[in-house]
Amino acid sequence: MQLANSASPAYFHKVVDCQWACPAHTPVPEYIRLIGQGRYADAYMVNWVSNVFPGILGRTCDRPCEPACRRGRVEESNRDKPEPVAICRLKRVAADHKGDVRARMPAVAPPNGRRVACVGAGPASLTVARDLAPWGYEVTVFDGDAKAGGFMRSQIPHFRLPESVIDEETGYILDLGVKFESGRRIDSMRALLELGYDAIFVGCGAPRGRNLELPGRREAAENIHIGIDWLASVSFGHVTSVGERVIVLGGGNTAMDCCRSARRLGGRDVTVIVRSGFAEMKASPWEKEDAMHEGIPIIDFHVPRTFEHVDGRLTGMTFERVAARLDAQGRRQLVPTGEPDVFVPCDTVLVAVGQENAFPWIEADCGIEFDLHGLPVLAPDTFQASLPRVFFGGDAAFGPKNIISAVAHGHEAAVSIDRFLHGEDVRDRPPPTTTLMSQKMGIHEWSYHNDVSADTRFKVPWAAAERALADIRVEVELGFDAATAFKEASRCLNCDVQTIFNRDTCIECDACVDICPMDSITFTSPGDEAGLRARLKAPALNLAQDLYVSRELKTGRVMVKDEDVCLHCGLCAERCPTGAWDMQKFLLETTQAGPHCRDARALTEAA
Repeated sequence: MQLANSASPAYFHKVVDCQWACPAHTPVPEYIRLIGQGRYADAYMVNWVSNVFPGILGRTCDRPCEPACRRGRVEESNRDKPEPVAICRLKRVAADHKGDVRARMPAVAPPNGRRVACVGAGPASLTVARDLAPWGYEVTVFDGDAKAGGFMRSQIPHFRLPESVIDEETGYILDLGVKFESGRRIDSMRALLELGYDAIFVGCGAPRGRNLELPGRREAAENIHIGIDWLASVSFGHVTSVGERVIVLGGGNTAMDCCRSARRLGGRDVTVIVRSGFAEMKASPWEKEDAMHEGIPIIDFHVPRTFEHVDGRLTGMTFERVAARLDAQGRRQLVPTGEPDVFVPCDTVLVAVGQENAFPWIEADCGIEFDLHGLPVLAPDTFQASLPRVFFGGDAAFGPKNIISAVAHGHEAAVSIDRFLHGEDVRDRPPPTTTLMSQKMGIHEWSYHNDVSADTRFKVPWAAAERALADIRVEVELGFDAATAFKEASRCLNCDVQTIFNRDTCIECDACVDICPMDSITFTSPGDEAGLRARLKAPALNLAQDLYVSRELKTGRVMVKDEDVCLHCGLCAERCPTGAWDMQKFLLETTQAGPHCRDARALTEAA
């Protein structure tokens, strides 16, 4: 097997599983340590550079970082239900306790003469604006609504995300000199192109909810609503009540928001009904748990067949019972069970079976190509459309996803726009900056807290149910207080503090092997990867995590470390008599728009 290429930025980045999994590559352990030290404003700004909306995402993020968290893996043998660090909710702690950070926002450079238009005021467009405005770009954001935020404002219920948080964090961006054209919906790409903008970014989301055309749909249309449209009407105060018996169709996060909103608007009997099995639902596990915690049942394996009505008045729905079976090719299929259809009475149906892109305002002859699914044809890394000065991002680029993915798209599109407007090839992507710094402060002392906490994950307190369910604007989750945040932050394993091995000073005493609590270090003869993984002290079964393999030592053996289960506790470095092991903090920061994303010539000119 080849020795580990630890010089590659990706090697140690992959060891920081949470940051690797985050689409925006937020340095998670870095800000969690700052929270543990009570440095909330510093933690907030670390987040703000990467994910732009710490207060919003601290309440609503889909949390791709948490399933990746090493904490859940290393606890598998001593916990019935191992759980990751509450990364998302710690992000909210930084936002809630940071104080006034306006003075820490970037200064705005003099105008550079280049104009950029952003269509839609959602997370992708606002990220583009935030990245470009400080460098002197004149950025104009167009949106049909009165306030910025896009679907963050219109589709996430206020009991999950208060408007004040959206106002604050969109305000930080608009205060950078961004022009916000509220109440101005773009209805013609050709007309926008004629306004002479140097670049156009399309971040208008996936604004159309899928309909469900079944018998009775048109006759009972008055009481059947598309989920995302209904949520927007609730958000803006156009809908203030709902029928007592509500069926929500769909198994995604939008369906969970619909059912919980309906519960607060007077729905006494709210039921979620899905075609698939409960485990296959697209909703995040915690979203399903929150809905059921509020007394909302989820019925699976029911396929809708008809909307039942009497003289146009909706009375219920009929469903076919199905079961999951594997076909001859091993593909999962839903097949009828043969049981009688099920009738479920209701007064209102909310259809939340998916969203799709709609670009009726982009003329077919303006030079922007679309694929068979109605999505723009884009270079996947650059987000540049077939018309070179047009870029897409967020749900408008590749279909519905989530806020943090939209932010990541915005960062990359801003880099592309910056390079494009400086005459540089947008396909050349700037590498991240990385640092490795020893944390040694003495023979057995480190500059970080390396004790491994035995605590299980702490629960976020909720508002009293009778109050929360009575008012749709009462925030349900209350957030961690400072003391609980400190204890939850202490559960972090500091995966960015890497174990660095120096082959030249190793005397092969195997002291590190003896003391490692996870049996992650082995000295053995060289071999291919499959063979090495099988004969380590503890077999390395997670193929997604690399092995740390040294050059041959004096005895002909190699040091092999399984990065997958390392606690980063530093015991190997403390025990080593020659200092062959060291604990070094790794920090990766993605390169964003500005002089550093351009070719070396641009950096020389900027200097």
